[in-house]
Amino acid sequence: MLSKEDSRRLAQLERQLRRDDPDFCARMGGGNFSVPAPRPPLALFFLAAAIGGTALILGAVGWWIAAVTVASWSVVTAIAAGYRLRRFRAR
Repeated sequence: MLSKEDSRRLAQLERQLRRDDPDFCARMGGGNFSVPAPRPPLALFFLAAAIGGTALILGAVGWWIAAVTVASWSVVTAIAAGYRLRRFRAR
């Protein structure tokens, strides 16, 4: 937090800058900053598919408890990906 003297000095500098270069202030005050566009959560879908494939392999080998555990991880990851995709499309 700025002290009272620092706030006063900053306001003075802002006023001077507005007087000296109003075009610069208009460009900076416009809020035209580029924000990166959000991407769909493809990595989560690939992760869910990889975990699901691992669960299938574990089930084929006969390790049923591990297969069920890993399959539940896959389902949770797929649900998280679906939730993020829904939020992505809502924008």
